[in-house]
Amino acid sequence: MTQDLEKGITRNGTGYADTTLNILGQTYYPKACCDSTFAFETNSEPGQFVPVHVHPTQDEFILVQEGVLDLKLDGKWVKAEAGDLVRMPRGIPHGYFNKSDKPARALFWVSPAGKLEELFNNLHNLEDPEEVVKISAQHEVDFLPPEAND
Repeated sequence: MTQDLEKGITRNGTGYADTTLNILGQTYYPKACCDSTFAFETNSEPGQFVPVHVHPTQDEFILVQEGVLDLKLDGKWVKAEAGDLVRMPRGIPHGYFNKSDKPARALFWVSPAGKLEELFNNLHNLEDPEEVVKISAQHEVDFLPPEAND
């Protein structure tokens, strides 16, 4: 089934169709979804992170809107600040971490959308990290072993 982009505005602080997701304690707001892309906003409190993982079939981007994110990008640590755009080609290991003492907010998008929206819906309110890793692998997101986050 193909999904075309729906016209309209997704308001600040909301997800489309009033969707708000809790993924391992972080608030995610889906902003737009169609076959070619899936966009979502994250709100990360100090200490929150998404471990190093790979999207084998999607390019991913992060536009940092507020705060600072530390990223492990293809084995190297880098910092992205408000206004910076991070480019992560498919197959490149990456993870993001809020190591600061302030919240961070960022707009993410992947292209093509693949199974990411379905994955996020399946992860909503799930608390077991091992289950998150298992379900993610079924949706074309592969987490690396914990030492990849060092």
